[in-house]
Amino acid sequence: MATIDQQQPAPHAPLHVAIVMDGNGRWAKRRGLPRQVGHPKGVDAIRRVVEAAPAQGVRWLTLYAFSTENWRRPAGEVAEVMRLLKLYVNSDLDKLTREGVKVRILGRRTGLPPDVAEIVERAERQTAHNDKFFLQVAFNYGGRADIADAARALAAEAAAGRLQPGDITEDLLQSRLSTAGIPDPDLVIRTSGEQRLSNFLLWETAYSEFVFQDVLWPDYGADYLRAAIEEFHKRERRYGGAVADDVLAAG
Repeated sequence: MATIDQQQPAPHAPLHVAIVMDGNGRWAKRRGLPRQVGHPKGVDAIRRVVEAAPAQGVRWLTLYAFSTENWRRPAGEVAEVMRLLKLYVNSDLDKLTREGVKVRILGRRTGLPPDVAEIVERAERQTAHNDKFFLQVAFNYGGRADIADAARALAAEAAAGRLQPGDITEDLLQSRLSTAGIPDPDLVIRTSGEQRLSNFLLWETAYSEFVFQDVLWPDYGADYLRAAIEEFHKRERRYGGAVADDVLAAG
């Protein structure tokens, strides 16, 4: 199996791919198994995608692992997700470090169990100086919560007299998001056939391209990622502008 060091990026690939990893529970239910059985298989899919992404020219990969709304799920399932995060970091962190992967956890740290918060901080600290590949895991993350937290931070700065309300711009608000310093996603993929964002990177995906794939996350791998990126390259990104034919027609 190729490592990140051995893989050569494909030409014209997106710099940043974000994935809503959906379908672990349904994968298990279709096999007559408890929902939480699907989550370890989902971790295997994460490993496959992290290894495959650099070969597709991806430099930034953001994975939606656990949302602020997921706390409403059965306690046993939530506990299994927490266990798997710790297991993944403990088993894979040294390999990620050696291969130059920088790990960043997006989302609120408050409310996380102390042992989970500790392992999150360790993953970031141990890989802080890496720059070959950037892996973001959105954990205890919600797009609306992140925007609200950013607005709250700016309001506190204004109340303290450190800035004026008129100084607040889109760029300034973006600098207070947990994704600050990360390029906006070029491509957002959602698995399982569902076609919605589910409160994922609401600010950052304003001009992202979306590809929805009818495959459950535990079955995901390099071929599906390649297909999504090939579809992305067929798109014409306008960023609110118009192509030449549109301009001529308007004239």
